[in-house]
Amino acid sequence: MKNKYNNDAIIGGKNITASLTKKGELLRVMYPAPDYRSWIEEFLTGVKINDSAMIYLHDDINNTYSQYYTENTNVLHTEITNTYFNLLIKQTDFALLKEDILVKKYQFENKNNIELKVNFLTHAKLLSDFNNMVGAEIKDNCLIQYCHDYSMYTFSNYPLLSYQLNDTKQTISSGEIHDKDYIGMSSDSSISYDIGILKPGEKKELVLYMYFRDNNQKFAEEDLKKQITQITRLDINKEQQAIEKYWKKYVKDHTTRELLPETNTFNKKVNQIYQRSILLFPLLTNQEVGGIAASMEVDEGLSQCGRYSYCWPRDAVFITRALDKIKMNKEAEKFYKVFCKETQNKNGMWEQRFYTDGRLAPCWGYQIDETASVIYGVYAHYEETKETKFLKETYKMCENATKFLGIYMDNILGTKDESDVVKKEIEETYHTAERNKLPVSYDLWEMHEGVHLYSLSSIYAAFGAMKKIHSVLKPEYEQSNRLKVEAMNKLENKMTKYQDEIKKYMVDNLYDENTKTFLRNLNDKQTDISVVGVVEPFAIFSPKEKKVQNTIEKINMTLRTYTGGYLRFEDDHYCGGKSPWPIATLWMAMYYQKAGEKKKANECIEFVVNTANEHGFLAEQVDNQTMQPSWVNGLAWSHAMFILSL
Repeated sequence: MKNKYNNDAIIGGKNITASLTKKGELLRVMYPAPDYRSWIEEFLTGVKINDSAMIYLHDDINNTYSQYYTENTNVLHTEITNTYFNLLIKQTDFALLKEDILVKKYQFENKNNIELKVNFLTHAKLLSDFNNMVGAEIKDNCLIQYCHDYSMYTFSNYPLLSYQLNDTKQTISSGEIHDKDYIGMSSDSSISYDIGILKPGEKKELVLYMYFRDNNQKFAEEDLKKQITQITRLDINKEQQAIEKYWKKYVKDHTTRELLPETNTFNKKVNQIYQRSILLFPLLTNQEVGGIAASMEVDEGLSQCGRYSYCWPRDAVFITRALDKIKMNKEAEKFYKVFCKETQNKNGMWEQRFYTDGRLAPCWGYQIDETASVIYGVYAHYEETKETKFLKETYKMCENATKFLGIYMDNILGTKDESDVVKKEIEETYHTAERNKLPVSYDLWEMHEGVHLYSLSSIYAAFGAMKKIHSVLKPEYEQSNRLKVEAMNKLENKMTKYQDEIKKYMVDNLYDENTKTFLRNLNDKQTDISVVGVVEPFAIFSPKEKKVQNTIEKINMTLRTYTGGYLRFEDDHYCGGKSPWPIATLWMAMYYQKAGEKKKANECIEFVVNTANEHGFLAEQVDNQTMQPSWVNGLAWSHAMFILSL
């Protein structure tokens, strides 16, 4: 599989999420969830004009490109002009609202002063493996690519001109394909359509439909044929208008802050990123379970990373905080009430990451802040909604997580309680050699094992959140369930002691007396943006405390780049380690906002705004020289921090 790093644009609907390059090449289609399954290895389109060979729409020396969304929608337009033949192709990509269909609409316009004969070709390669060998079949004017588990149907409102089902990558370059067989055993197939003669100034339109189906869904062949026929008879322009209306209303309903007056480019960009964030979040959210993918996948081959299209509880907590700010409260609630409940271990913890449907994803370690963040997030959601019922429904989950955090802190602080049943369960779960110790936790960047300032801060905040949950629920239990109140009081006393000990531990062990700054862990003195967590979001120390201000000064000396963006930590080797992160930069913005330093906060936000791509997507990292996204475009955490910083 070739590397496909650049998701320049993202579209989708209820069950489909897809990404494209800035030249309109379809890179990925995810169905029925935003992270699984990925369907296509390659999907290329092109034209044969007069006697030419294949002219790929996404890659020809004579092509020029312009790409844009219909404003405030997930409907994407790519205008491709072949300057040699003066043929303008307007490609429009979107997902239908009610069907599991991706639509690719092509309008061909002859800008030449001679007639142009145009054939349109599609080359599709479905992802396959030994357990899912792909075959292909031509039936009822449709290319069916199928395996044991799933099928993809590609068809049009035009009749097929020709097709080739086996090994078409080489032969399609001529612009001509043919096959004697109606069925084949290749994952690699092509179809073509005759657009006909275009006179100077004439326009013609072809609509290509991609229909995705899980083979567990039982359909009679005649029913499927009927459904495809009905789809091809749709007035696709009316469908597009309905979809655009839906997304525009969606943006309007979730715009909770006054937009900036668009009197300059910067204000326009702020509004664009804000609105694009609103449009992105539902495309990354599992509608059934509430899991939220960190981003669309960028690296299936693991050439640069451990993959991205999973749900990390910690990342999702940041995202749900943003969802609550833009009135996506139901989506945030589903994350906690459904996804978190289903994914919590019996011992109270959450693993590193999951598929968005709640199944455990590939992991390489556990991170204590994942567990602490969920408790913190539950109360943060309550603060926005004030729904006591939500706290009642999630209390047991939070209580179990709190006890797990207590055992973790006992091992950090050296305290023990041999009667603790939860501790025994944890030890039995992990089968540790030293039964009195938990596994060493990774930091939030998943690169260092040990004891970390950020992780302890999240635990401190989790205990604080749990005490606030008690303050809401206890009055209701005082008359009806005294035993419950006594248990709450006992847990509260423990949490208060833990908080006192955590703060003392930080000052004694995670503070450098020589530099008068906080340390990120016990093992090194590298500056790390995550130490800002003691102020934002976890509010353990005041932004005006000298310890904090000294730490911020050190961050500015070591992590701030010449462009005004921030690295995440010193000597970072991931993807070169020299690129600023919008997350890190927005983290600093939020610190400065708490510190009352508005000018510095705005400078951080300006950096992020100026480095968004042309559609308003924020990346994980930014190239310092080009000031363009350089890795993982459309990162949900970056968009969440942007919403929160506003």
